[in-house]
Amino acid sequence: MERAKMAEESLETAAEHERILREIESTDTACIGPTLRSVYDGEEHGRFMEKLETRIRNHDREIEKMCNFHYQGFVDSITELLKVRGEAQKLKNQVTDTNRKLQHEGKELVIAMEELKQCRLQQRNISATVDKLMLCLPVLEMYSKLRDQMKTKRHYPALKTLEHLEHTYLPQVSHYRFCKVMVDNIPKPSGGNKRCFYV
Repeated sequence: MERAKMAEESLETAAEHERILREIESTDTACIGPTLRSVYDGEEHGRFMEKLETRIRNHDREIEKMCNFHYQGFVDSITELLKVRGEAQKLKNQVTDTNRKLQHEGKELVIAMEELKQCRLQQRNISATVDKLMLCLPVLEMYSKLRDQMKTKRHYPALKTLEHLEHTYLPQVSHYRFCKVMVDNIPKPSGGNKRCFYV
C-alpha cells in the first residue's frame, strides 16, 4: 500500500514536473518567476533539475541533428554566394569598362555632332547666299546690258531695258546697297525730272 502511494505521488510529481517544463518552454521569460518558485517550494526540486538536464540534453541533440542536416546546404549556399560574388565582381568590372568606353566614344560623338551642326549652319548660309545671288544676278546682267546699250547709243532698246529694270528687277533687290548705287548711276531724263525707282 505504501509502495502504491509512493508510486502514485511519483507519477503526480513527474506529471507536475512535465507541466512545469512545458510551461517554461512556452512561456515568456518575464513570467517564468512564479513557475520556478513552485518548483523550489516543493520537495522534489532535485528530481526536477535532473528532468530539466535531460530535457536540455534532448534539445541539444535535436539542435545538433538539425544543424547537421542543414550544414551541407549551408556550405553549398556559402560556396554559391562566393561564386556569385566573383561573378558580380566580373560584371562590375565589365560595366565599369563599358561605361568608360561609352564616355570616351560619347565625347567623340559630341564633337562630331558639333562639327555637323557647324557644317549644316554653313550649308544653310551658303544656300541662302546662292539664293540671294540668283536673285541679284539678273539685275546685274540687266544693268550691264543697259550700260552697253547706252554706250553704243542704242537709245530705244536702252529705254526698254531701263523700263524693264526699274519695274521688274530693281523692286526685287531694292533693300541691297548696290541697288541704290545703280539707281544713282542711271542717267536722269533731260528734263531734270528724277526717275521713280523702287528703292
